[in-house]
Amino acid sequence: MVALAARNLAAVDADVTLSQYRTLVLLAGGGPQRSAALAKELGVAPSTLTRMCDRLVRKSLVQRFHRHNDRRSIWLGLTPAGRDLVGMVMTARRHEIEALVRAAGLAATGAQLELLHAFVRAAGELPDEEWWRCWRTSADPVDGAHAMRAARNGVAFG
Repeated sequence: MVALAARNLAAVDADVTLSQYRTLVLLAGGGPQRSAALAKELGVAPSTLTRMCDRLVRKSLVQRFHRHNDRRSIWLGLTPAGRDLVGMVMTARRHEIEALVRAAGLAATGAQLELLHAFVRAAGELPDEEWWRCWRTSADPVDGAHAMRAARNGVAFG
């Protein structure tokens, strides 16, 4: 699966490492998150996440913001460009997996799909249809204001 992700990132000419892409995927599936929680989920030190997100912010793929009820915590969310990049890579990966399944002559029963969904959930991921529902809204404005505009103006919003 890692090889597929790497191949699909290269195919869309994304200037993103696999670690950066994993960060984008977590934000796409889970929505905006506190930086400390995201670092923990990625299994990296907060300083490592900060440097990674500095690069993603410069590439306009991630936005930082503060929530009005928690001005100490830094929150991270996708920009529309970040969401679109994840969507392109995931779509390419899905098409490649479908082609591999067809080439292998495999077909899944309902019970096998349920087992696969249980496996995906046990791994801490969302089944495909749920993931895409989350993806659609992952770059929506937060609390009625767009985080990038607020960040440019040096304003915390929410």
